[in-house]
Amino acid sequence: MPSSLYYNAKLILPDRVMVGGRIGVAAGRFVEPSTLSQPHMIDLNGHILAPGYIDLHVHGGDGSDFMDLTPEAFLQVCRCHVRHGTVALTPTSTVARYDQYIRFLELCQQLSGTETGGAQILGGHLYGPYFAPEAKGCHPAKDFLTPRPDRDAQLLSYAGSGLVTLTTAPEFAGADALVRAARERGVLCTVGHSYATLSQMETAIKWGVRHVDHLFCAMSDRARLRQKQAYPMRGGVLEATLLFDDLTTEVIADGKHLSADLLRLAYKLKGPDRLALVTDAMRAVDMPDGEYWFGCVGDGERVLRSDHVGLMLDGQSLASGVMGMDHCVRTFRQLTGASIPDVIRMASLTPARILGIDREYGSLEVGKRADFLVLDEELQIQQVYIAGHRVV
Repeated sequence: MPSSLYYNAKLILPDRVMVGGRIGVAAGRFVEPSTLSQPHMIDLNGHILAPGYIDLHVHGGDGSDFMDLTPEAFLQVCRCHVRHGTVALTPTSTVARYDQYIRFLELCQQLSGTETGGAQILGGHLYGPYFAPEAKGCHPAKDFLTPRPDRDAQLLSYAGSGLVTLTTAPEFAGADALVRAARERGVLCTVGHSYATLSQMETAIKWGVRHVDHLFCAMSDRARLRQKQAYPMRGGVLEATLLFDDLTTEVIADGKHLSADLLRLAYKLKGPDRLALVTDAMRAVDMPDGEYWFGCVGDGERVLRSDHVGLMLDGQSLASGVMGMDHCVRTFRQLTGASIPDVIRMASLTPARILGIDREYGSLEVGKRADFLVLDEELQIQQVYIAGHRVV
C-alpha cells in the first residue's frame, strides 16, 4: 500500500483543532509527514480529519442483530455502522438462552480482528446473563443468570478476543467472585440493568467494576429505592456513577433517550474523559419505521422503530437506539454546546481508554492505527478509513 499525505485539514486532536494540519499514513498507521518519500498527496480542502468512532454498546443495524448468531449478521452490522463513522465496536448481546450466549461468544472470538468490510470487531460485550430481571428494560425474558462459579468459568473462558466486556448487577450474591475472576482475565466489568444501592456500588468498585452502562437508563436512583425503604433515602446506581471518579459511563445521545438537561448534567459531572457516547443501536438502523425483533429473530422481543428511536410496541417505553454514532456526535454537540474536540473524544479516545486499547486506537497520534474520518463542518461523514484503506 503506497504512503499518503493528507494536508490542508482541520485535525481534531484530543484538546484542540489544528487548522491547516497534515498527517501521514503508511502501512496502515499514522506517521510523521517528514518521514514519507514521494507520498500520494491528498488535499482535504479544509475539511475536518478526525479519529474514527468506537462503539462500546451496539446490538445491530441494517436489518441484522448480533444475536442472529451468524457470521453474515455480524458482518452486516459492521458494514452498517462504518457508514456512520464507527471504525471499531464491541458486539453486544441481549438477554438470551445460555446456549445462545455461548454461540455469541464463539462468533466474537472467531471474527475479532478479521476483515469485515466495515467496523472492526474488538471482542464481545456479554450483556444480559447477569441483569436484575426487574430492570430488564426491553430485553426478552430468557435466561437471567446468577453468578455460579462453574457456569461463569465457561463464559469467562472466552476472555480475550471473544469476551472483552462483562455487565452485571452487583446486588447478586456471588457477584464479587464473578467480577474478580473476570478482572483477572482482563475483562472490563461494568454495571447495567441493576437496582443496586450506592453502597453496593461502592463495594463493587473495590471488586474491580469500572464502568456503568447507558447512564440514566434501567438503573436505580433515590426515587426508585425509596419505594422499598421510606427512610433514610438512599442513592442508587445513578448517584454512584455521578459521585465516584473511579467510574466511567456512557450516554445514548440520540436526542430521544435523554433530554438536553440530562446530557448537560452528565457532561458537566463526568467530563469528556469519563463519558463515552454509545448508540445502543438495534437492527432498525438505516431501516424504515415499523416492527422489528430486538435480539434473535423469532426468539427475542418485538419492538417498534418510530420517531428515530426504538420503542416497546405500546409506544410508552424506550427500546434501544436506531441511529448511528455520527448522529449521536452531532446531537450531543447541538444539545450541550460541547466543543468539537470534546464530543469527538467522547466517541473515540474515551471509549478506547475505557477498553484499554488507546495505544492503538482513538486519536491521530503517530504510531496508532490509521482509522480516521473526513467530516464536513456539520460533522457529516464524507469519508471513512480503516488502517489507511478507504471504506466509505
